Amino acid sequence: MPCMRQFVVCGHDAPTTPEFGLDDLAGGAGRLDLLCRCVNAGLFLSHGIREDSRVHLVLGDEYTVRFSGATARGLHPDERTTAARVRDALDARENAIGHMPAEVSPGVELYRMGVETTLDALDGTVVHLHEDGDPIAEAEPPEDPVFVLSDHSDFTAEEADLLDDRADRRVRLGPEAVHADHAIAVANNYLDTDGYERY
Repeated sequence: MPCMRQFVVCGHDAPTTPEFGLDDLAGGAGRLDLLCRCVNAGLFLSHGIREDSRVHLVLGDEYTVRFSGATARGLHPDERTTAARVRDALDARENAIGHMPAEVSPGVELYRMGVETTLDALDGTVVHLHEDGDPIAEAEPPEDPVFVLSDHSDFTAEEADLLDDRADRRVRLGPEAVHADHAIAVANNYLDTDGYERY
C-alpha cells in the first residue's frame, strides 16, 4: 500500500486574494466550489479523514494551499467550510515568504508557489490524470503517488509541457471524462483496493 497519496489540482480561475464571498463559490470565486469538493474527495471518508492524504490547490499558478489529512483539525466536508479555510489562507499570504508557508490552521498551509514549484517540492511518483492516458486498471499502484489534475478547464499549454516532462505516468480513470472531484474519488478507490485487487 502507498505510504502517502497526494493530489495537485490546478485552479485556473481561482481567487488569489481573500476578497470573495462564500455565497457564490461557483461564480464570483472562480469555481472555488469545485476545488473545495476536490479537497473533500481527497481527504474525507464516510466517518473519518484520510491521514495518508494531502490535497494541494494551486490558485492561479501563484499560490498553493495544502490540506493535510494527518494534521487537519476542525475541517468539515462541506464546500463553505473549506472555502473559508482557503480565504483565511489567502488573507495570510503576506506571511508566506519564499518557500516558507503561512500556517493558517492545523493541517492548512499556504505557499507562495505555482504548479511547477509545487511539483518540485513533492516526493513521489507523479501521475498525470488525463482522458488520453493509459487505462489505470492496467497499471500497478505506484509508491507515494502524486496525482495531477485540472479543474473545470483543460491544462494550459505550459502545464501540459511541464507534465510531459515531469510525469512518471499518464493515465485515464475510465472511458468517460469526469469532474475533478469525482476523479479524485475514483483514484482513492483505486489505491484503497490495491489497483482493484482487494475488496
